[in-house]
Amino acid sequence: MPSVPPPGDPAPVDGSLPVSALRAFGDRPFAFYLHVPFCSTRCGYCDFNTYTSDELGPGASRATYADQLVTEVRLARRVLGDRDVPVSSVFVGGGTPTLLPPGDLGRVLAAVRDEFGLTADAEVTTEANPDSVTAASLAGLREDGFTRMSFGMQSTAPHVLAVLERTHTPGRAVEAVSEARAAGFEHVNLDLIYATPGETEADFAASLDAATGSGADHVSAYSLIVEDGTRLSGRIRRGELPDVDDDVAADRYLQADAALTAAGLEWYEVSNWARPGGECRHNLAYWRGDDWWGAGPGAHAHVGGVRWWNVRHPAAYAARLAAGESPAQAREELSVEDRRVEDVLLRVRLREGLPLETLTAAGRAVAARAVTDGLAEGPAYDDGRLVLTLRGRLLADALVRDLVD
Repeated sequence: MPSVPPPGDPAPVDGSLPVSALRAFGDRPFAFYLHVPFCSTRCGYCDFNTYTSDELGPGASRATYADQLVTEVRLARRVLGDRDVPVSSVFVGGGTPTLLPPGDLGRVLAAVRDEFGLTADAEVTTEANPDSVTAASLAGLREDGFTRMSFGMQSTAPHVLAVLERTHTPGRAVEAVSEARAAGFEHVNLDLIYATPGETEADFAASLDAATGSGADHVSAYSLIVEDGTRLSGRIRRGELPDVDDDVAADRYLQADAALTAAGLEWYEVSNWARPGGECRHNLAYWRGDDWWGAGPGAHAHVGGVRWWNVRHPAAYAARLAAGESPAQAREELSVEDRRVEDVLLRVRLREGLPLETLTAAGRAVAARAVTDGLAEGPAYDDGRLVLTLRGRLLADALVRDLVD
């Protein structure tokens, strides 16, 4: 949840969608994103829509938050009508969702199941800080229907965790993976952040070793992004810490890909590696342009070519729902060209590749040059898809700009 929402048109008070969106609902898989905006402390690098207890103010409470999410799930059912489109993925993100009791998260999941139904193989994920769960709470989540855990490991180096202002101990994430496995979770993800100021190649190697040896079947690895307005950006601006070095970040990416591939995890998106079958289906739904309803403060949603986003503060969110109104703040209707461009931006990041037919004639010429320059795979191109090579993944952002210009 970025700190600044995009511009858009005012959303209807009742949350109603255009007829065109309702007609298209069901043409693509449907997912739910549930945002839990609470954190016990704020990490110095974080720019997400999250709040500590001191920042909440009146009108918002963890104790009543699950009820509010249930209310929005029921609103979604009214808005989308009676068409039978079961949910293929539910992802609870934050914030730290596991600051809520497992029973609260289970109750919201039950509301999604009751209102829409779940596909037989639905994936149900919650994010968690490693120190926000116990063996008992993980067992409760599994019993309530969660199938996948995603832990924010970030690093095993104490000084790197200190720069990031993470509160868990270096070994806690690996312990949490073991507890999740014991609770019956088949799929477990670990998030890593690399190129943090002060992190060495050996530090990152140790983090990769811990992640690959933990039993997790999915690893996400992201270069640190220094967001304006965060405490980390202030420290860098004052000269207390060096800025992120792009060359170091590229070296760390190559290091990650080598270690994760050697451990049997295959890349399926530029920043994500998994054992076969362990891919995060919810994130794939985003990258493939599927439909999803985002519930919670600041959550974004997309159905049938209409994208909208909710009011950001938990108190404003609660007030809208208490008044019988939609929490949607604004929305935009995407044109056919908007959706094509977004398809290019997102699908090119996937191992399955971007169908060349999605590109304009100019874009196909860029794709052909990418093969010649070693940025895209020749056999996949001959098969009608643009699939990035390892070098192409390093230069993906620049290549995408050329593809859509």
